Amino acid sequence: RVVLARELSLEEIKNIDVSIEKEVFVYGALCISYSGQCLMSSCLLNRSGNRGECAGMCRLPYKLYEQDKLIQTDGEYLLSPKELNSLTKLREIIDSGVDSLKIEGRMKSPEYVGYVTKLFRRLIDNYYNNEAMNVTEEEIINLKKLYNREFTLGHLFNEKNSKLMNIKSPNHIGTHLGNAEVINNKIKIILDDNIAQGDGIRFTKDKGMIVNYLYDKDMLLISRAAKGEIVYVDNKVELQENCEVLKTLDKELMERIKDIPSRKVEVNISVIAKVGKPLKAMITDYNNVIVKELGMVEESKNCPVKLSEIVDRFSKLNDTPFRIVDINVDADENIFIPVKIMNELRRQIVDELQKVRLKPSKEFIINDYKPTKLVINATNSINILVRNEEQLKYLLDKRVNIYVNDILLYKKYKQDNIYYVTDRVNSHLKDLTNENILASNLSSVIKYSDSNNVFSGIYLNVTNSYTLKVLHDLNVKKIGLSIENNLDDIKLMIDNFYKRYKAYPNVDVFIYGRVELMVMKHCFLNMFINEEKQCSVCKNNKQYYLKDRNSKMLPILNRNCNTYILNYDNLDLLDQLNKLKDLGVTNFTICLFNESNTEIDDILRKIGIIK
Repeated sequence: RVVLARELSLEEIKNIDVSIEKEVFVYGALCISYSGQCLMSSCLLNRSGNRGECAGMCRLPYKLYEQDKLIQTDGEYLLSPKELNSLTKLREIIDSGVDSLKIEGRMKSPEYVGYVTKLFRRLIDNYYNNEAMNVTEEEIINLKKLYNREFTLGHLFNEKNSKLMNIKSPNHIGTHLGNAEVINNKIKIILDDNIAQGDGIRFTKDKGMIVNYLYDKDMLLISRAAKGEIVYVDNKVELQENCEVLKTLDKELMERIKDIPSRKVEVNISVIAKVGKPLKAMITDYNNVIVKELGMVEESKNCPVKLSEIVDRFSKLNDTPFRIVDINVDADENIFIPVKIMNELRRQIVDELQKVRLKPSKEFIINDYKPTKLVINATNSINILVRNEEQLKYLLDKRVNIYVNDILLYKKYKQDNIYYVTDRVNSHLKDLTNENILASNLSSVIKYSDSNNVFSGIYLNVTNSYTLKVLHDLNVKKIGLSIENNLDDIKLMIDNFYKRYKAYPNVDVFIYGRVELMVMKHCFLNMFINEEKQCSVCKNNKQYYLKDRNSKMLPILNRNCNTYILNYDNLDLLDQLNKLKDLGVTNFTICLFNESNTEIDDILRKIGIIK
């Protein structure tokens, strides 16, 4: 099974005609960057999104600049998408032939996860029972109360720009509750929805509270009020102006969601109690059968055990995941069984059934691994990615490999040391034969593996020795390592590779330049500059920037209808060159942005290319 990127449309998903199960993301928070291609959190806060530590940089405020001119926008959260909600299109999704639906639950409450999953389960069952797949207005409102940044159908149904993005709020906005008026130390609210003590409300993006005390129009404490009434709450947030009130937590809804019976596994229990024999009990979940014996059944001298007492003792499943459907007892008359024995035998059969059910349904396959010796030709190269023709021409007579992502420039200056860089995201790969290729995605590695000169780029997230082996087996001559590796990671990777394959991998490390922090299908230049018309912004030769909350300017590049955000500063490991060489790194990449010839010379001088 493969989990498909959130940027694929349903039409594109249908056209993936290979013998593998397809899993599609259908509900929850959207990444604005292509899946697995966001390095912003990693580079700026040292929290790797690829390792599950995303700091949510797309939910922070930014300003858009055209060179040094501020572009006015209706909101400041320019990278913040709405929440994906495909419930109304579920029939089309199932009809497309996908095998599995993925619902986001990261950092969400159990109530959110349970309610959303229950809705999808009901609609899926309705689909297969040929019943209507309707979502009620109440259910939509409940979803909004549980969590929403407004809803979108996302790239799955080709929604763009304002239909995809909520630039006004990066947080849970809940539902409209009413309008607030500040009166002395109280806030008056004219209700457009019900309210209850314990609800969460928000007045502006940064002023919210839990309603601990709720007052009616006569300033008497109440526990709840209905739509149309006037209520007061304490001004704990020091609200200064009248505004809209949002309900961000509905206490009564949360209690209703939690008030459901626990899901239990149905079981049958049988007990056999015969004088002179051990007490015997069996439990089955209709797939597994557990049988155990304990103690000895004796003839009673004074107080025989009643049949109902045996049933009662073996029915006490309490907090276990099981629910008894039927219990059968075959017992002699006038018998004695210690209560301790009955309780212990019940515990044993229940515990054993739990252990059996928790065992993996498939055995782990452990390969008997034997090291194989590889023959890898090491190269010693300096590789420079250029952004324009002027930079390319200046480097032609230098002792470097030149990477260029413009196919026309590549063909114009084609020679042995010039490589065409494929885009990090490709819907269609060009038919190229025996060209110099720097592959920036796995599909390019496969497509051009028959060429004699294929390198792989730094955005393939290579972080372990097994990936190095796979890429070398695919005829990749030189492998770019992820920028998320530190010196210790690189050493471990190279050492492990040598232990397994008795050879050193031919690896390349990024040592200077602006890292591409994001690559996006969404184009906010088209949204804000071109007002969502037919796009031409990327052809006007103007440089655009995002300005972050620390006044750092992040360059924006557009290429082949994808948007790239670059870091505000250069990653500079030029002074680490000797340390990297000592680890076994022999190839180094430099990525230019707008460097002049003089600045390029300074870089080349530091690494010994020129004097």
